[in-house]
Amino acid sequence: MPGPDLSLFERYRPIIDDWSAFSAALARPLPSVLWCNTLRLSSEHLAQLLRRDGFDPQPIPWYPKAFKLPPGVRAGKTLPFLTGCFHLQEEVSQLPVVLLDPQPGDRLLDLCAAPGNKTLQAAVHMHNRGTVIANDKSKHRLGIMRRNIERLGVTNIAILQADASNLPKRLGRFDRVLADVPCSCQGTSRKNPEVLRLGFRPGARQRGQTSILRKAVQRCRVGGRVAYSTCTYAPEENEAVVDQILSEADGALRLLPARLPGLVGRPGLSSWQGQDFDSSLQQCLRVYPHHQDTGGFFVALLHKAAELPKVGGR
Repeated sequence: MPGPDLSLFERYRPIIDDWSAFSAALARPLPSVLWCNTLRLSSEHLAQLLRRDGFDPQPIPWYPKAFKLPPGVRAGKTLPFLTGCFHLQEEVSQLPVVLLDPQPGDRLLDLCAAPGNKTLQAAVHMHNRGTVIANDKSKHRLGIMRRNIERLGVTNIAILQADASNLPKRLGRFDRVLADVPCSCQGTSRKNPEVLRLGFRPGARQRGQTSILRKAVQRCRVGGRVAYSTCTYAPEENEAVVDQILSEADGALRLLPARLPGLVGRPGLSSWQGQDFDSSLQQCLRVYPHHQDTGGFFVALLHKAAELPKVGGR
């Protein structure tokens, strides 16, 4: 069987540290990954249940609540899944919540929440205490989230259907804000090969992504944190967006190191195709599929140090 058509990724060859390993990883199926619902049981107990059912769960080095299973495993058909003992979620998709580290009692806003994987992960991470506002403009995808909320027994999530870039001020400020924005999804090609057949114009989504991140930092309280993430390699959708918001913030925002012990990644880019970015963009995190057998991902972790300057009458 022929391997995947990598022509879409050729533009990234200069920033990939090992092109041969990157290409080989894209040709392999993606492992299944799940995290433990610690509202129901401990991760040690879950591992015992999975082994009892014939699985071989391997702990994720940087997130001991999560386990990796071999490709093709249908863990979603098991009794522990159906009774809410765990949730299936791609490994790198779990990064933003772990980096945000929301605490019990916090107010957290997930701007682009559906179908809810990160929302649910955050609610469990907060031990069902505090408030999680899960916003999305897709009614159908919010319905999927509601079913998973019931299955996992989460009680601290409130659902909102609205445009993420135009949320009302009456929602107030939040301790943590997650902006996992719609993107070109190139990093999901191992799971969704159809993205390789879709047309892609670099920068086509940048304006909308920038608007969402701008709203995220507005809704964050001073002293709080914002995680901006995508599942694409495109610097136009990653560093360029964060660089624009940093420029507008005029020192009110600063990037924190997006690093976790046991996680292999690469720093954000300081330039791309003739465009220079703020040197602090190297604090961002890029994860490529060959680093630890995952999808591709980008995360920027922002600290709001002061009120934002008034821009354009805002």
